[in-house]
Amino acid sequence: MKGQLTIIDLYECDNDLVKNKVALARFGKELCKVIKMKAHGGPIIKRYGKGKLRGYTAVQLIETSNIVIHLDEYEHKVFIDIFSCKDFDSLVARDFSKKYFMAKKFKLKTIMRE
Repeated sequence: MKGQLTIIDLYECDNDLVKNKVALARFGKELCKVIKMKAHGGPIIKRYGKGKLRGYTAVQLIETSNIVIHLDEYEHKVFIDIFSCKDFDSLVARDFSKKYFMAKKFKLKTIMRE
């Protein structure tokens, strides 16, 4: 079995989106469609932390593993980890995520596991 881990870091995102639970849930569902993954149930979303560390975290299970999203409300950042045993297009995931959260900057890294 092999796996693909794509790490997407988004910076200077839209202030309202990084605080919006509904937008976060919708993002997970839409990202699954864009990268051709099948969601396994709905997202698990929690908001916790204090002060500069407060924000939402979401986990969207997919049939081939998971997508984890962390929203940094204080610095308007979004951190996305996509792991799947099925290949997917990292650039498509990056472009969709960047556009969705209206990020001005990003970093992308993909690691192939064997």
